[in-house]
Amino acid sequence: MKSIKQYPEPTVGALIFNEKDQLLIVKSHKWKGNYSIPGGHVELGERLEDAVIREANEETGLKLIKADYLCHQQFIYDDSFWQKKHFIFFDFVCRVAGGEVSLNEEAQEYTWVDLDKVDEYPVDKYLKFSLDKVRSNPGILKQVGGEPMGDDLRVQ
Repeated sequence: MKSIKQYPEPTVGALIFNEKDQLLIVKSHKWKGNYSIPGGHVELGERLEDAVIREANEETGLKLIKADYLCHQQFIYDDSFWQKKHFIFFDFVCRVAGGEVSLNEEAQEYTWVDLDKVDEYPVDKYLKFSLDKVRSNPGILKQVGGEPMGDDLRVQ
């Protein structure tokens, strides 16, 4: 009998900022009660940019107006997740044009928090790494803005 080969799972994460430059963080049972960012799996045949738009909308009800690639990280069987997984995170800095957050079943609560106050919340080293990237380039939030996203991102 042939064994089933397993591979790392590509995922996207949305560091969503509002017009006040506050970050949306969500508390999830999947991350053992820690706060994290909305995100999830990239579907087969889906571009990373499309995945982050879809995941942000599915998990928060928000429509992104911009998403810029920030970084990638490797998550290999870390105990901070509720299941034993090997993920490759692709994080994006995102803008939202207002709207009300409407969480799905994956998160239990949310808050908008100033960047300099995020460390007051329980967050994992992966979110801290991405936030350090944002903090080391303060102009990045000024660069993230623009027109509504969607089909215009697809390269023909």
